Amino acid sequence: MSKPSTTLIHHPYSPPANFAAPQPGIYKASTVFFADVAAMRARDWKTKAGYTYGLHGTPTTFTLEERLATLEGGTECLLVPSGLAAISLVSFAFLKSGDEVLIPDNAYGPNKALATGELANFGITHRMYDAMNPADLRAKLSDRTRLVWVEAAGSVTMEFPDLPALVEICRARGVVTALDNTWGAGLAFAPFDFNGSGQGVDISVHALTKYPSGGGDVLMGSVTTRDERLHRALKLTHMRMGFGVGVGDVETLLRSLPSIGLRYAAHDRTARELARWLSGREEIVQVLHPALEESPGHANWRALCGATDLAAGLFSIVFDERYGTEQVDRFCDSLKLFRLGYSWGGPVSLVVPYDIGLMRDASVAPWPHKGTLVRFSVGLEDAEDLRADLQQALLQM
Repeated sequence: MSKPSTTLIHHPYSPPANFAAPQPGIYKASTVFFADVAAMRARDWKTKAGYTYGLHGTPTTFTLEERLATLEGGTECLLVPSGLAAISLVSFAFLKSGDEVLIPDNAYGPNKALATGELANFGITHRMYDAMNPADLRAKLSDRTRLVWVEAAGSVTMEFPDLPALVEICRARGVVTALDNTWGAGLAFAPFDFNGSGQGVDISVHALTKYPSGGGDVLMGSVTTRDERLHRALKLTHMRMGFGVGVGDVETLLRSLPSIGLRYAAHDRTARELARWLSGREEIVQVLHPALEESPGHANWRALCGATDLAAGLFSIVFDERYGTEQVDRFCDSLKLFRLGYSWGGPVSLVVPYDIGLMRDASVAPWPHKGTLVRFSVGLEDAEDLRADLQQALLQM
C-alpha cells in the first residue's frame, strides 16, 4: 500500500463528467498528462485538438480564446500577457532585419517606443504616417514595408481615420495590416468585415486589460485573425517567445466578458454627455470625441460605426493656451472622482494630462492647437456626479 504522500498525489478518484455551470471550469496546469507514449507523440501543440503543455493552452484558455475570436469576428485567437505584448507578438512574427513597419503618428505610444527600441536593434526600420491622410500612407509604402499598423480612434488625440481606405491601400500592395482594436473592443465595428463588405484588417490586437476585464485589475492581451497562414506564423512566434497568461486572470476575463456590451454602452453614454457639456465651456478650445461633429474624423466614425452608434468612453479636451501647465495640473489635481492614472475601461474614471509635443511628430501631422491636452476615461459613476466634479475643478483654475 502506498504511503499517504504518494496516495495524495496519485489518488485514483476522478469526478464524473458532464458537470455544467454558468462559469467554465478552471484548469491550472503547466504539466499535462498523456495516456501513453503514442498519445504523447501524436499530440500537436499547434492545434486545439488536444493539450500538450500549459503554455500552449488548457480548456480554460481555449475557452477564452474562442469567445474573444467570436467577439471580434475572427476565427483564431492567442492570449498574451498584455496589450503591448500583443503588439510585440505581431511585430516579431512578421518583421525581420531589413524590413520596415509603418505606424500612425497618433498611435499608442509604446508601439512607437518598441519600433525605436527593440525593432531598431534588430535592424528593422519604421516610419510614421499621417493616419488622417491615406495619401501619406500610400506615398510612404516601400518595397521593404511588411507591416502597417492602424488604430481607431488615435490614442490620446482621438482622431478617427478612414480605416477602409488605409486597409485597401495596403491590400493592393500585399502588405499585412494590424489594428489596435482596444478602443472598438469588437463592439463599435467589425474589424474583419467593415460594414458587411467582407473586407477588413488582417490582424486585430486587443488590450484585454481594458473593456473585456472591466475591473482595472488584469493585464492581458489578445491577437486575433481570420487567416490561418497568419495565425500559424503568430502561433510559432508565440511559442518561441514563451508567452503565457495566468489562469486566475483568464478566469476573471471569462467572468466579466459577458457584460462587456452593457458596460461599454454605459461608458459611451456618460462620456458623450460629458463631452457635449465640456464643448460649451469657455476654458476649452476643442473636445476630441469621435461622435462629436467637430472632432477630427467624425465622418469616418459615422461611416464605420454608424450601425452600432458606439464610441467607447474616452475623450480628450484641449485647454485654451492662456491656461499654462501649472493651471492644467491644478485642474487635474482638483478632481475628486476622476483619479490620476493610466489605462481605462474600468469602473473608476481617470484623467491624464499630456504634452502633445511628446505624443505627435509635427513633421508628420502638425497639431493645430498650442494648449495643453487632457484625456479622460469615463468609468461607471453617475454622469451628473462626474459633471459636478469637472465643474468644481474648472473653477480651481
